[in-house]
Amino acid sequence: MPTSSRLAQPIPVAARVDRFSYAIRNIVGAAQALEARGTRVRYLNIGDPVAFGFQTPPHLIEAVTRAIRDGHNGYLPSAGIQEAREAVAADYAACGVGVSPDRVLITTGTSEGIDLALNALADEGDEVLVPSPTYPLYTAVLATINARPRYYRTDPNRDWLPDLDHLRSLVTPRTRVLVVIDPNNPTGAVYPTAVRRALVEFAERHGLTILADEVYADTAFDGPAPLLATLDQDAPIISLSSLSKAYLAPGWRTGWMVVGATPRLDNVVAAVKKLADGRLCSPAPMQYAVVAALTGDRSHQARFRRALAERAQITADALNAIPGMRCVRPRAAFYAMPAVSLPPGRTDEDYVLALLRATGILCVYGSGFGMRPEEGTFRIVFLADPGELRTIYADIAAFTRDYLAR
Repeated sequence: MPTSSRLAQPIPVAARVDRFSYAIRNIVGAAQALEARGTRVRYLNIGDPVAFGFQTPPHLIEAVTRAIRDGHNGYLPSAGIQEAREAVAADYAACGVGVSPDRVLITTGTSEGIDLALNALADEGDEVLVPSPTYPLYTAVLATINARPRYYRTDPNRDWLPDLDHLRSLVTPRTRVLVVIDPNNPTGAVYPTAVRRALVEFAERHGLTILADEVYADTAFDGPAPLLATLDQDAPIISLSSLSKAYLAPGWRTGWMVVGATPRLDNVVAAVKKLADGRLCSPAPMQYAVVAALTGDRSHQARFRRALAERAQITADALNAIPGMRCVRPRAAFYAMPAVSLPPGRTDEDYVLALLRATGILCVYGSGFGMRPEEGTFRIVFLADPGELRTIYADIAAFTRDYLAR
């Protein structure tokens, strides 16, 4: 029998786990504890359109159902089915970016694309330029491979556009990758052509690969945002997208990675495919929805963009009317990143947790996205019904008045 002293010894975990953080889900524990005590929680932390009543297009559901019924339930090629890869390549060509299907990989959502790309491009000790605020999966993955994120500022006083001078100051001999999230999560920013061109030129000047997170391209309120590679098809750009957001199927975990046509990325294509072999394939039936999505009816996207634009305006108007708070109006996606003028010594996490306990409204603190805690930023998901949003913002206003008065 094991001795009691042996039973008391905890099993150690890998040190990398302590470096891993994903605030969007980490904060849910506090909300669940509140629910266990009988408080209703209004979840504004995760960008899941389906959870707020938006429906996956029927022709996508039919494609997946047909695939299951036709027996497509086994392992598939690691890079994905040929039909899906061809559909992605054709869609990129229609958008002005010529690429072979051989340079397309079907991934388990964009999240896996991020993981595969960073593992293929960055060694231990290498540096990756990520925007601040950023999508926290980038820094979480970098923590697991012991590479270093270098945050370049985006400026809320300039609609959250990148600070190019600050970006230039961060380059070192260990810099390998520039992450560009446009349209942006968590700010809802859309970068103008001049800024996008400057980012491409900067990467070329310093020999960097661009990881272009373009998941929200089809949610820009003024119409789909152009692919970054349309500015320079010879630039070393890896584009990521998925069915999750613009096609309203986040739980299917189906996305794609498109590696630019330049021969400079040939080794990257091979490396990504080698890494992908180790996980066998992304979910099989859902890959058949890629063809349906990219070749079928997209009329739902125009309706979705109108709904998001209405919610974005409600959000900006309501939050900017709260004394001590400011919010840049989003131009895409379904996120806003307001900032509250915190009392001395308080942090963004203090504010978000106090808001949760007082109102049951769950947001995510900005320091989870790479912002400084004292800046008072937090991310709101504004997918709820407009009437519900108005109620939520009235509650935030009342709470904030009391919080700042104390």
